[in-house]
Amino acid sequence: QVQLVESGGGLVQAGGSLRLSCAASGRGFSSYAMAWFRQAPGKEREFVAAISLGGGTTNTAPSVKGRFTTSRNNAKNTVYLQMNSLEPEDTAVYYCAAARGLARATTPDYWGQGTQVTVSS
Repeated sequence: QVQLVESGGGLVQAGGSLRLSCAASGRGFSSYAMAWFRQAPGKEREFVAAISLGGGTTNTAPSVKGRFTTSRNNAKNTVYLQMNSLEPEDTAVYYCAAARGLARATTPDYWGQGTQVTVSS
């Protein structure tokens, strides 16, 4: 069992940056690939980015590629999402998730509660 808690969301102007953190507790953080998803009002949840167990491989959705980067620190049981050049369309609740392998990152086993990111124009 893995418990996930996101932090770092907030209100930012278009063009600005935010870094989200997701702290994991429980067993085996380094055994999981980690992923980020987001859900905007009235829209389905969508995949944003994922990172492999050791952090050597990442996958990023085309909509955020070149602007968002995910990383992890297994010693701190934490995964990060660095978001640059934010756009109003990035406004959403952002969730981190844990999956049993990078290939299963889009169907994770555990979810955090989410953190709100609002980008003003």
